[in-house]
Amino acid sequence: MDKAPVPAESLEKHTIEESRLREFLVQFKDNGMTVDTAMDQLRDLPYQDIGFAKLDHHRALRTGWPEVVFGKGKTPEQIAQIVNAMKGRGHPVLVTKSGQEAYQAVLQDTPEAEFHELSNAIVVPTPQITPLKVGITVVTAGTADLPVAEEAVLTATIMGNDVTLVSDVGVAGLHRLLDQVPTLQKARVLVVVAGMDAALVGVVSGLVSVPVIAVPTSTGYGASFNGLAPLLSMLNSCAPGVSVVNIDNGFGAGHQAALINYASTAGADTSGGEDALSS
Repeated sequence: MDKAPVPAESLEKHTIEESRLREFLVQFKDNGMTVDTAMDQLRDLPYQDIGFAKLDHHRALRTGWPEVVFGKGKTPEQIAQIVNAMKGRGHPVLVTKSGQEAYQAVLQDTPEAEFHELSNAIVVPTPQITPLKVGITVVTAGTADLPVAEEAVLTATIMGNDVTLVSDVGVAGLHRLLDQVPTLQKARVLVVVAGMDAALVGVVSGLVSVPVIAVPTSTGYGASFNGLAPLLSMLNSCAPGVSVVNIDNGFGAGHQAALINYASTAGADTSGGEDALSS
């Protein structure tokens, strides 16, 4: 018998911005907040126009998760201005595909920012007030895939998950993967990160009964075509239960894994918290 779908309200009630909005409305009702003050705070809730960018502050209320900044192609000054406008809204700020120069610019106004060198990501953290959810495992074929894998781990962690990382278990040494089967089978969702021939994805999918999110990387020699070869290999996998994100898109995989893990535990008694990214 098919399981009944999770009611929309059971997911919506845990959105990041809702608790902030409720707190704001209580202050307006009970604490004598003026209409002008209320208008100032509400003005930027849908989006904030800072000239070169329109920041979607409303996204967390709509989808449960805030906007994430794609750093590549933006100047350090633009990234610093965006981060400064996004921080302090009750959730972490994440900048992917960035670098040290942008991080130094961000530190000028946001000294609490952290730089994750392996994944070239900038994070402005907020306190994690609820336990992290278990259930996500990220697997890499090789050590060279770790930068993309860390982006996936970081994304899912920021979204309220306790992520397990299993690295360097490619099929060239299959015994390394087989040693990790008990760990793989405990997961509710797996992210498999691989370049070159990407054969790891089909093998992993054949060992587990949960969704597998495949991430092709640009790791490999000339005929890998900067990740095109593993992308096509993953798309042509004969193993069921595999979905594929874009080349080097660790963020997309981590985000999707977090949504799957969250939905799979909605209403269940788990060791994870009820409100990811809340503060």
